[in-house]
Amino acid sequence: MLDDSKPKVLYVEMPLIWYVPKKNREVPETGIYKLPVYKVLSRTGTLSTTGHSTNFVHFIEIPTKEDPENWIRGGVAAFLALRY
Repeated sequence: MLDDSKPKVLYVEMPLIWYVPKKNREVPETGIYKLPVYKVLSRTGTLSTTGHSTNFVHFIEIPTKEDPENWIRGGVAAFLALRY
């Protein structure tokens, strides 16, 4: 579950995620934050034909007790690499 980090901690390691495909899965409407995943910290890249940055990988649905707007305002995201 997504929660606030400890004071003065900018980056927290995320546990491994195991994707299990499920037929006709219903997307939860509440209690979920769509966490954006980027390749690198800069979050910049060239805009592709899909409208997303080439640095953007995908969204992960993370459970949260907070309002998703809280995490959007905080710029919460996941990164595949902190350095090049």
